[in-house]
Amino acid sequence: MSESAPTAAETRRLAEEARGRVRFEEEALELSDQVYRVARRLVSSREEAEDLVQDTYARAFRSWQQYQSGTNLRAWLLRILTNLNIDKGRRQQRTPEIQPLEEGDYFLYNRLESTMPDENPDEERVIDRLSQNSVVEALSEVPHDFRDVLVLVDIGEFSYAEAAQILDIPVGTVMSRLHRGRRILKQHLAEKAVIA
Repeated sequence: MSESAPTAAETRRLAEEARGRVRFEEEALELSDQVYRVARRLVSSREEAEDLVQDTYARAFRSWQQYQSGTNLRAWLLRILTNLNIDKGRRQQRTPEIQPLEEGDYFLYNRLESTMPDENPDEERVIDRLSQNSVVEALSEVPHDFRDVLVLVDIGEFSYAEAAQILDIPVGTVMSRLHRGRRILKQHLAEKAVIA
């Protein structure tokens, strides 16, 4: 079934919509210096301000049809900027603070220390006891959800945000899965090092 050619009215409507979008983008970009100045006062660094402005324009260009022509475009852009900054602040508040190392974080060291005769087990002996195969085996024993995050962030060197986008999960979930996944992997490696 072939699609019919657009009517003259549809063509005019599409052309008008395209002109409206171009006009909107031009007007919005003319305000970029003002938007940046406000962003610079909201955040602590130039890089954060640039990121905030970029996110603002990305959202504005995606939602350009929600803007009512003839109203204050500058205020509309600054509202988006402010909302994004508020959202960022809320995410940072919900992000757990970095915790000091707990006893459980020394699991590998403690297990090796208890099985080795020397007082000071060194890194070379640990590496000797763990072959690449045992590391791959230990990684394969990590549950799937945690392993995906470990592979992306620790091996693939993706940022938390990139991993979140790839896995289609929130950044906070990436961080918590990474923390738990590292602990699980550490315990599996400790078991293998002690058995070896």
